[in-house]
Amino acid sequence: QEQLEESGGGLVQAGASLRLSCIASIRDFNHHAVGWFRQAPGKEHEFVAGINWNGDMTSYGDSVKGRFTVSRDNAKNTVFLQMNQLKPSDTGVYSCAAVLSVVAKPSTWGYDYWGRGTQVTVSS
Repeated sequence: QEQLEESGGGLVQAGASLRLSCIASIRDFNHHAVGWFRQAPGKEHEFVAGINWNGDMTSYGDSVKGRFTVSRDNAKNTVFLQMNQLKPSDTGVYSCAAVLSVVAKPSTWGYDYWGRGTQVTVSS
């Protein structure tokens, strides 16, 4: 079964760091761009970061620029999201999504695969 699985979430204090992983069981994963999205309670999905198929193009939502870094290791079918200087406003369920495309899309529309998400909670 082709799927994505996130891990690495948790409860941390403001200013801490977390590293999320998205492990893919997808054929030809190295041909897929990947996006990270988060959803806070009662809010819509927000684009966090995206990375193209080979990792040489990245994009970020305005609220995380300079604090978050997305990367990938295609040999391990894994995409990472390094989150530094976490704020309470970063709290939410973080999900990764993959699309058979050169670049990641900043909207949820059009992704082929979605993970179930991992909870990140940042306390003040």
